[in-house]
Amino acid sequence: MHKVKIMAVGNSAGIILPKEVLARLGVQKGDAVQLDFDGEGMFLSKADDTYNESLAAGRECFGRYAMTLKELGE
Repeated sequence: MHKVKIMAVGNSAGIILPKEVLARLGVQKGDAVQLDFDGEGMFLSKADDTYNESLAAGRECFGRYAMTLKELGE
């Protein structure tokens, strides 16, 4: 377990993660991470860029071909 403090970062707040935590997550400075919540607390994990890129591509496709997809669905 690692104890960290919440610090002011401009008008927001942030935490500094120890090198050991970054290594265990497989991330480095500048990488994206995901925060997940459940009834017990918060979980931090490496962001799945493949999933996010696929989701963005799907949204672009649906936006571009909305009428075609609507007609195909009828």
